[in-house]
Order: sequence, then structure tokens, then C-alpha cells
Amino acid sequence: MISALANAFKIPDLRKKILFTFGVIALYRFGAHVPVPGISQKLIDMIAANVSSSGALGLLNLFAGGALERFAIFSLGIMPYITSSIIMQLLQAVIPKLEEWSKEGETGQRKITQITRYMTLGLGFVESLGLLAMFQSKNYGVNQQFPLLMQILIVITLLAGTAFIMWMGELITQRGIGNGMSLIIFSSIVARFPTTMISATATAGWQWVIIILVIVVFVVAAIVTMERAQRRIPVQYAKRIVGRKVYGGAGTYIPLKLNGANVVPIIFASSVLYLPTVLVGFFPNATMQSVAGALSSGPLNWLIEGVLIVFFAYFYTALIFNPIDLADNMRKQGGFIPGVRPGKATATYIENVLNRITLPGAVFLAAVAVVPAILFQTTKVQLLQQFGGTSILIMVGVALETMTQLESQLKMRHYDGFFK
Repeated sequence: MISALANAFKIPDLRKKILFTFGVIALYRFGAHVPVPGISQKLIDMIAANVSSSGALGLLNLFAGGALERFAIFSLGIMPYITSSIIMQLLQAVIPKLEEWSKEGETGQRKITQITRYMTLGLGFVESLGLLAMFQSKNYGVNQQFPLLMQILIVITLLAGTAFIMWMGELITQRGIGNGMSLIIFSSIVARFPTTMISATATAGWQWVIIILVIVVFVVAAIVTMERAQRRIPVQYAKRIVGRKVYGGAGTYIPLKLNGANVVPIIFASSVLYLPTVLVGFFPNATMQSVAGALSSGPLNWLIEGVLIVFFAYFYTALIFNPIDLADNMRKQGGFIPGVRPGKATATYIENVLNRITLPGAVFLAAVAVVPAILFQTTKVQLLQQFGGTSILIMVGVALETMTQLESQLKMRHYDGFFK
């Protein structure tokens, strides 16, 4: 691995991409420590104490890299963009025009991206108003209204921070290494690790921390195994004779990942469960607060999160993998699955295989996300809340995805990669 990293830095353009990615992430981490204008340190301490004790806000604070508890300019984090992406992908399944754009290649994707950006700003505006209203309520120890001019300035600052994060994520994707949005979430989670370790050691003791870290090692191994697991469908291509040359006749396979959706279902489910917490800022009544509290932690939260993860695993897999198009392309190129007729029968066969292998992957995702939350409820060890299965899965998934991209870049230049 060390030699692979050394080889990556030997290549000038790859070195520039890596350094550019680190530079943007460093800028993001700096913004996570800059508070919005007009906020005193006393108010920040009150907000931090209440955020750490809230399930949904604690998760949002984790995804924002601790920016929420500091009421920083990046307090909203990447969640508005993720929520907008969810909505756009759902709309592509029901609006024919959006589905048509998604199949137009780069031109159509540019239109969808533009709509997603505008939707992100709209959601960021709504969420900034919700956070401001929430932090001014008596539940967060403030119970006072900021002057109107300061409220407007805070909302504009949070909205600008959301737009800046979105821009940084797109810059990393275009000019750096890996997926920009995923790497921003990855850096946010990793940045919280030292603080959480110190806190967990002080409250639970070294014994619990060591036990949990050993469990984490086994969980990481299981996640890597699931992420790399594939169901390979054999494909044979018919021989064609053109002049004196013979083409085709080679055998290959279709690699179907057991967890084709990666960490997307967990992020989607977290976004959906986070919305009631934002709405509490607009409707601060007892009923809404009780609903938000039930959805942020406890048995109802575990049940709904597990169901949402399984649903989004199937939904996202269906969006990114179309068996009909795959079967049609295979038929045009003279390929077939041994024992299966080309055309509709091939599409049905691939779809059935995909449905069967998606179920264990989806159940594994749900278990990784929910079981640590149950253990935290039982043991009260803070490390499990901050770095449960969701955090580990995101970190491992993003790390594997980024390493795969680096691997392909090194292979193109005839260097040994990470995976041997």
C-alpha cells in the first residue's frame, strides 16, 4: 500500500489531483470551525450541549463534522444536497421528461444537476430557518429572539455555506480524486474521531473502548467482504467470421455486487429521518416534538430506519442498473447467457438474480446501521452513538471507492495498485 501511494505521488497529474483534493477538504474543515456572525461563545456552548444529547441532531452534527454544535457557516453540511439528490432520483422514476434527460448523456445530466443545485439552495434556505428557530427556542437554553437584521445575516451565511460546500464537492469530483460529496462526509466523520475517543474514554473507561474497537475491526472486515462480494453471471459471445478472421467466441461475466447501492441507502434513510427534526423549528408544539423525538431514537426509529434502508437499497439498485438495456446490448453484440434465451428472458433472469442478491446486502446494511444504535441505548457508550455502523460503513465504503479510482489511475500508467 505504501509503495502504491509513493507511485501515485510520482505521477505529476495524479499528484496534483490528490493535493487538490486535500486542499479542498482542508478548506472545508476550516469553514466548519468559523461561527456565523453575531454568535457569542456562551450561546455556542449551550447549543453544543443540546446537540450532543439529541439523536437526529447528533447524526447531522456528525455528517457536518461538528460544525452544527459550533453553529458554524457549514452547519447544514452536505445534507441539503443529498436530500435534493434523493428527490431528483425519485422524480426521474415518475416524470418522463426527467427520465428522458437522464438518458441523454452529458447534456441531460447537466440539466438535472442544475435543477438539483437550485433545489439544494431551496432546501438549505428552509433548513437554515428551521435551525435558527430551533436554536432560539427555550429547549436550547436561549429563549430569546435575535434582531431581525442578525437573523437575515445568519440565514444568508448558512445558505452561502451550503452553496460553497456543494461547489467544493463538485470541484473534487471534477478535478480531484474520488466522489466529492462522499469525501466531504468521510472527512467530517473522521474529524470527529479523536474528540469522541477522548470523551468515550472519560465516561466509559478504557475497557469498553477497547472492546468496541475490537468489534469495529470485525465489522470493518465484514463490510469490506460485502463491498467486494460479487455474483458473476457467465456470458458467452458467438463466433463471427469476417473474411479470414474470427471474432467473438470468448467468455466473460457480468459482475453484480451484493451491495450495489454502497452507502447510499443509509444516507438516504438518515436524510428522511432528519426532516422531522427540522420541522420542529417551524412547529414547536408538544405533538411535533414528541414525533421528532420518537423518530430520532428508540424502537420506532430503528424499525423505520431498517425498512427505509431496505427500500432505498432496492430502489437505488433499480435506478443504476437496468436489466432490459443490458440484455438488449448483449443481444446486439451477439452475447448470451448459457441456458437462457436472448432478449426478454435474459432481462428477466438478470432481474431475478439482482433481486435475490440485493436482499442480503440490504439486510446487512440495515443491521450495520441499527444494531450499534441498540447497543448504545443499552450501554450508553458515546463511541457507539458517534461511530456506529453508519459511520463505519460510510468511511469504509468511501475509502474503497476512492482507492478503486486510484487503482484504475495507477493501472493505466502500468503501476501496481492497492489490490493485489
